[in-house]
Amino acid sequence: MRDHASHLPPCAAMRRLLPIGLCAALALGGSGCGSSSSSERPSAAPAKQDSTAALAGAPAPLAMLHKQGNKLLDGGRRAFGARLTELRGHPVVVNKWASWCGPCRAEFPFFQSQAIDRGKRVAFLGVNSNDNAANASRFLEQYPVTYPSYKDPDLEIAAQIKAVAAFPSTVFYDSKGEIAHVKVGGYSKEEQLAEDIERYAR
Repeated sequence: MRDHASHLPPCAAMRRLLPIGLCAALALGGSGCGSSSSSERPSAAPAKQDSTAALAGAPAPLAMLHKQGNKLLDGGRRAFGARLTELRGHPVVVNKWASWCGPCRAEFPFFQSQAIDRGKRVAFLGVNSNDNAANASRFLEQYPVTYPSYKDPDLEIAAQIKAVAAFPSTVFYDSKGEIAHVKVGGYSKEEQLAEDIERYAR
């Protein structure tokens, strides 16, 4: 791995499994864990009506992702690892999220948009960690995306992609299937996500 984040951002840590003392220490420097208040939650970005047309002609491995758009997939680490193997030759952006995570909600519209704009060149995947399927499904009804997410209730996939500690986290794989960068914490602007895709998803 060429560029791995070595520290956690202010209390981007997950609700459970992270020692309470560490989460408290992180909270001194920023916003708290979990969901943000309703006044802080942006509404979902409107889905682009031409998403099907925009993604038409994508390479077969990427087209299969689009066919599974907005679905929650079973299979755990094995299925996720097999999908990464299938995507070898294409850069991959993996976003780890949870329905209870306020920063995840805030950045999700950015992934909605970028996955449409770049989905013919870059593979996007979600990992729904430390969550339950019913809540995650309701979240996806509000924030539909053109790619699937893998169920990861026990953080096994998160461990596989070096992204256990923080919610959200985004992992960038290069076209050789190697982790190029792990972004710890959420994106506050879509431009920041776009810049990281350009820099690392190559």
